[in-house]
Amino acid sequence: MDTTQNPTTAPFNGAVFAAQLETDAAKLRLPLRHAQIDALLNYMALMMRWNATYNLTAIRDPQQMLLHHIVDSLTVVPEFAQRLQGGPASFLDVGSGGGLPGVVLAIVQPEWKVCCVDAVEKKVAFVRQVASVLKLPNLSAVHSRVEAMPLANADIVVSRAFASLQDFAALAGRHVRPGGLLTAMKGHQPDDEMAAIRDQKQWAVEGVTNLFVPRLSAQRCIVWMKRTADNEVAS
Repeated sequence: MDTTQNPTTAPFNGAVFAAQLETDAAKLRLPLRHAQIDALLNYMALMMRWNATYNLTAIRDPQQMLLHHIVDSLTVVPEFAQRLQGGPASFLDVGSGGGLPGVVLAIVQPEWKVCCVDAVEKKVAFVRQVASVLKLPNLSAVHSRVEAMPLANADIVVSRAFASLQDFAALAGRHVRPGGLLTAMKGHQPDDEMAAIRDQKQWAVEGVTNLFVPRLSAQRCIVWMKRTADNEVAS
């Protein structure tokens, strides 16, 4: 990582952070090219710079930002890739904030088209700046409440700590194409929320995948949801 020429470089030792990120990605069985590692770290650098003014995230420490934002978001990439069998796909990242996990998905998988949506205009402006600076043509951002925006018809709609499963399905479910997936990144398995989804009978929990985050002891999982058979036909 060039710490002398690139204006987006954060005030940390780029070589040390790059080595840590490469190690973490290898533990996830997610080999990253040097250009992707540079892009992820430059994204984090931009987040730190904007964070001083616009409060994109409560995390300020670079090492914690690397772990809790970048590495945490990387954990879902192999899971999505397995579901998609390596093919292209369209993603809608709901309540994306500063672009998590959407920006990470767009950097690591250039064949995935990712749209980040958030109701806070400055956060959307930040994601657009990231797409411009890092030259990510597969990344876009929309300033809107998800329930008010035009249908996205996405293969996968994803959220990271956005809302309860029931609210997530009610607000964002209409953006999932027929046969697509509604996916929520969570901490521990949300049994009460899953029960509420079963009761409303429009969406069904297809499964829960526990996620391993290197260097993090806290629980992480992803909840996979699909429309019930009756609602799939109706859609």
